[in-house]
Amino acid sequence: MPSYPGISASAFRHPLDAQAEDALRSVPGFDLVARRFLEFTLDRPRYIYLMANGIEVGPRQYSSIYQIYRECLRDLDISPEPTLFVSQNPLVNAYAIGQERPSVVLTTGLLDLSGSQELRSVIAHELGHLKCGHVILNQMAYWAMLVTSGLADMTFGVSTLVTTGLLVAFFEWKRKAELSADRAALLVMDELEPVLKNMMHLAGGSNRYANELSLQEFIRQSQRYQELDQDGLNQVYKFFLYNNFSQNTFQTHPFTVERVSYLQTWANSEDYRQIRAGNYRQTAEGAVDIDPVPTADTASTAGVEDVERLRRELAELQAEIDRIKRSRS
Repeated sequence: MPSYPGISASAFRHPLDAQAEDALRSVPGFDLVARRFLEFTLDRPRYIYLMANGIEVGPRQYSSIYQIYRECLRDLDISPEPTLFVSQNPLVNAYAIGQERPSVVLTTGLLDLSGSQELRSVIAHELGHLKCGHVILNQMAYWAMLVTSGLADMTFGVSTLVTTGLLVAFFEWKRKAELSADRAALLVMDELEPVLKNMMHLAGGSNRYANELSLQEFIRQSQRYQELDQDGLNQVYKFFLYNNFSQNTFQTHPFTVERVSYLQTWANSEDYRQIRAGNYRQTAEGAVDIDPVPTADTASTAGVEDVERLRRELAELQAEIDRIKRSRS
């Protein structure tokens, strides 16, 4: 497998990802929502939950998965090492979370469906999200949807700021961000077929009937889907399939067959060939911007500071909860 020392996320980030992010940040209300989100949403509780209810992967825990993970980190030049968790969940899923304490989470459903090559592709995809700095905006999009659907107990005054236009912009960007992460998977795999095969399995794979699946047929299905765009009305239908306003739900990923088409195009591009040849943009830092874990010399001081900061944050949260309760009584 190839490695890309010092590679910058901008070397492989999909232009539609960057364009959609620029459009999102220009939507009225984004800055206010961002400030409130960053003020009140904490990485720590989610990290603690995973530590309490999942399995932290390491040299003596899921050792073969950890080896794949370490190789992906090396290939994409990501350090310090984010934490890898396995979560008990029959749904086939994987995701990256956390800015202060970045983590990648794999579900048991994914492990049961995937071979080692498919698993490598998924891990590289999630690390691509971390490398590109997608995590905060991803979490904001999900939180904004909860706020507007009334599923968030605490909105911190944001509910009136999250407009339909802002939600559409959030999820349009979120879907385009997946295209960049797909490219990260292709860079690590250095081969298109296992990445596309993994997409096919995520779309409708079955261990029991795996011998009856054909990647070539799935690729042809992708081509037939693209031909639907020749009818303008179909494009309207696609928009509303992505953005279900009546139920306030939005697709978080591009349709799988669209991802197949996008990745095939990039795999045949001069841009991809140049990166494989070692000609790519590099970052001075040489890695994704992740705060390092405190060393032994600083752990004591940092620990005290963390505890005090957490106390202040919890006090602020409790004050907001009390204010909401008073306003409803």
